[in-house]
Amino acid sequence: MSAPPTDAELLELADAAAARAYAPYSGFDVGCVVLARDGRVIEGVNVENAAYPLGVCAERTAFARAVAEGYRPGDFTVAAITASPCGGCRQWLHEMGVERVVFRNGGRVVTMTPDELLPESFDSSNLA
Repeated sequence: MSAPPTDAELLELADAAAARAYAPYSGFDVGCVVLARDGRVIEGVNVENAAYPLGVCAERTAFARAVAEGYRPGDFTVAAITASPCGGCRQWLHEMGVERVVFRNGGRVVTMTPDELLPESFDSSNLA
């Protein structure tokens, strides 16, 4: 059994995915890869749409793809993103139960938990 990819390797995979993004309006290509507990790496890219705000972020496409393939919240250990996640994606990262998030911000690599990215976040346990 091979070792899981390192955070640096996951960021390289996110970079490769970003090259396939569809961002004709902003020119800001973003890639995201999520590492599932079974070792699978699922990729996502941002996809823009002229009818703003109908575009989707790379994180959301990665998780939507993973869910469509049978994965569920809690099945993910790491999300690696080529940029700092937006507020909405921070909620997705929290809800999908990712253990840690690795992303680039201002030329540096940052590692945080979803709770650090989105303190006092909302989830179904807050309904009671």
